[in-house]
Amino acid sequence: QVRLVEAGGGLVQAGDSLRLSCAAAGGTFGAYGMGWFRRAPGKEREFVAVINQHGGSANYADSVSGRFTISRANTRNTAYLQMRGLNPEDAAVYFCAAKQYGTSWWRPTVYDYWGQGTQVTVSS
Repeated sequence: QVRLVEAGGGLVQAGDSLRLSCAAAGGTFGAYGMGWFRRAPGKEREFVAVINQHGGSANYADSVSGRFTISRANTRNTAYLQMRGLNPEDAAVYFCAAKQYGTSWWRPTVYDYWGQGTQVTVSS
């Protein structure tokens, strides 16, 4: 059982930056690919970014590519999402998730474990 805890959300102004973290406990962190998803009010959960087990490969949603950076520190059992140039459309609850298998990394269903989420609010 892997427990994931997100942190770092908050209220920022448009154009600001924010870094989210996802601390993992239990299991072998390096065995899991780590993803970030978000859910805005009234919308479905959507893929944001994913990084592979060793941190050598990452993919991003088109809406965040070039502004967000996903990373991980396996020695600290932690994944990160650095967000720059935030705009009101980025406001959502952000979730981290861990998957051991599956290549359809944009699909929530391939992820085995989820955190509770952290709220990001962006004022215009």
